[in-house]
Amino acid sequence: MSSYVPTVVSSISPDLFNRQIDRMFDEALRAFGTSGQPWSPACNAWEDGDGFYVEVALPGWETKDLSLEIDNQVLTVKGERREEGAPEGVYHLHEIAGGRFVRLFKLPAFVDQDKASATHKHGLLTVSFPKREEAKCRRIMIEGT
Repeated sequence: MSSYVPTVVSSISPDLFNRQIDRMFDEALRAFGTSGQPWSPACNAWEDGDGFYVEVALPGWETKDLSLEIDNQVLTVKGERREEGAPEGVYHLHEIAGGRFVRLFKLPAFVDQDKASATHKHGLLTVSFPKREEAKCRRIMIEGT
């Protein structure tokens, strides 16, 4: 007597499937010395009462591999890092990006570009722009009788 064992097929979301296919093609292109889609680091941009800030996630990158430029209210963040010799063997997953990237950020008119500063520590590049004095919130005293 034979027993029938049903096969369970797990459902994979189309997005997950498409990401896996894209990843597979990117890895195949890397193996032939070409690159797939351009790499772009994750970023945050925000403001508070004193300034405007741009934060770029660059774990493992060194400051010497990065450059910043400001031109016409646009901040350009560039980086280039060569991958050191690949480890012996075959990659099964290769998501830590090397190569080049460029990110552009349109700066708000209320920032003082001449007083920009930048820090790079713990894998985060943070560029800070103070707000112009006239753009900062201020209290106005009310005189009464």
